[in-house]
Amino acid sequence: MIFQRALRRELFSAASAVFTTLFTITVTFMLIRILRDAAGGKIASADVLILIGFYSLDYFPILLILTGFISVLLVVTRAYQDSEMVVWFASGLSLTSWVKPILSVALPLSIVVGTLSIVVSPWANEQMQEVRNRYEKREDIAKVAPGKFQELRGGRVSFVEEVSGDLTKVQNIFTSMYNDGRPSVIVAKEGKVEIDAHGDRFLVMSQGRRYDGLPTEGDFQMMQFEKYAVLLSTQSPLDTSNKSAKALPVQTLIDEPNPTRDGELLWRVSLPFMGLLLMLLAIPLGYVNPRVGRSANMIVALILVAVNLNILNMLQMAVVQGKLSFWRASWPMHLIVAILISLFFMWRLKVNSPWHPSTVWGHLKCRLYQKRGQQCVNHDLMVDK
Repeated sequence: MIFQRALRRELFSAASAVFTTLFTITVTFMLIRILRDAAGGKIASADVLILIGFYSLDYFPILLILTGFISVLLVVTRAYQDSEMVVWFASGLSLTSWVKPILSVALPLSIVVGTLSIVVSPWANEQMQEVRNRYEKREDIAKVAPGKFQELRGGRVSFVEEVSGDLTKVQNIFTSMYNDGRPSVIVAKEGKVEIDAHGDRFLVMSQGRRYDGLPTEGDFQMMQFEKYAVLLSTQSPLDTSNKSAKALPVQTLIDEPNPTRDGELLWRVSLPFMGLLLMLLAIPLGYVNPRVGRSANMIVALILVAVNLNILNMLQMAVVQGKLSFWRASWPMHLIVAILISLFFMWRLKVNSPWHPSTVWGHLKCRLYQKRGQQCVNHDLMVDK
């Protein structure tokens, strides 16, 4: 059918533009945050692009939901704005005729969102956690950037002037720490990484001094050394058992339930239903008066999306805190949205009904004017006297 083909073509065109815009904005914000973490020594500079890719996969479900909703809203709004909707209505179509072609796009999109939220996002979160854990497990010397003061494990603050390419030698070392509440400062001309028989890594510094305490106190000590060793790391495997719920596969969430995992499962399974319902909700929300503009309905639509996401977050927190079970929290929001869709469709289809909100509001205004002794100026309504 010409109508369905034209509608799908417009939807795909709008969706590509919307997704490109949303993805660019998201990647920009992610890049700023990740670069800030890299500059602060929280992640390795070499992992920036990898983390951006994993973060993008994690945000894909939300981006696709917003893309589908905004695309339908833009297409319907444009049809009203350009008076194209009048032509379709004159051809015998109604607003419900939009449901079938919209569903032909919304259903596959919801399947993609479900696959991403249930399978891909947990994998991306697991990879991000492993990248960060590997960096946390690296010895301190690998985290130090030459020419910068950086805070390391145990509250130590270190500065080195030069680091060799293989990360085994450093020049002009400064380290500040606290031992039993007393400040200690170590300065050395050079140092190198050595591994003992047990696989433990040490930074062996040479030609330096150590200062313990404050110069103004009586217990201040200064020690000069030829060699001084500091433990960097022990030979221990990475601990991968302490995974967050976001990084766990869905089968683990089902087999080993607890409030936190139930909340995560609720979030994952709710996203595809949310995407499907929001695309249907955008059909009646897309109505605009061609002579007025389309700003108002866009604002209302975006507010509804924000409210929907916030309600889902609140339900997730209620499940995590044990206030609601998974099953009691999984259906009310989607049922309310489905009822809203039906009400909005009735609002747009039953425009001649005496119980239509606009008609009822017009009658109420006329009654109010008559009580004040004023004449009703709404000529579209016949008010009984």
